Amino acid sequence: MNKIISDTNIKSLKIKSFLLKKLKNKKLNSNLFIVIGGDGFMLKTLKKNKNSTRNYYGINSGNYGFLMNKFSVKNTIKNIFKAKMISISPLEMKVTTKNNISKKYIAINEVSILRQSRQAASLQVVSGKKYLIKKLISDGILVSTPAGSTAYNLSVHGPILSLDSKKLSVSPISAFRPRRWKGKIISDNSIVIIKNLNPKKRPISAVADNIEIRNAKRIIIKTNKKIKFKLLYDPSRSLQKKIKIEQIRKEIN
Repeated sequence: MNKIISDTNIKSLKIKSFLLKKLKNKKLNSNLFIVIGGDGFMLKTLKKNKNSTRNYYGINSGNYGFLMNKFSVKNTIKNIFKAKMISISPLEMKVTTKNNISKKYIAINEVSILRQSRQAASLQVVSGKKYLIKKLISDGILVSTPAGSTAYNLSVHGPILSLDSKKLSVSPISAFRPRRWKGKIISDNSIVIIKNLNPKKRPISAVADNIEIRNAKRIIIKTNKKIKFKLLYDPSRSLQKKIKIEQIRKEIN
């Protein structure tokens, strides 16, 4: 039987029970994982299996479920057979703390740099040999993948990126000085280095999706193209189409 991974809430378990009965006598691709839950559960599952070459078909039992497919008693089984695959690579975040401890994590949506006290963060951001900004006073800054550009990135008024754009979004969070700095769109081949200019007075946290490292001094962010997550989507509601819908919605607003 193909592996079905489910969150522990009642709705997820009901969907899992339904699928186990319906798929009992059906032959699916042996490389398939069916993931039942919300976006957070999908992110957790992908990271746990980052060295796997499997395909992941997500079924939403959470709230928004941007990375997931909609569950339907009538259509889900046939949608699994017709699903189309897209491949995405995560960001890799390497953090050096004020105690010179180094930690490394991946982020599928975004890396967020956030102030961790009442004091605004004081940051310097470099991409390659160029300063994206020499000194930013703000609540933080965010580096987003195309797949994550409609999540936290959109909430801080960052641009929505097409999946095939080969770009990353660098967006300030509540910029205080300079107020009008809107961030940058950069190549996904870029290496972004973020430095805390005043770690003693203005401590910051570095967050890879939902994993937080406190008292960060220096953060290096790049796309890890050696890791490729293969996500399956219903043809009528692909991730590309969801992103296009959000782009149109933003333009109308």
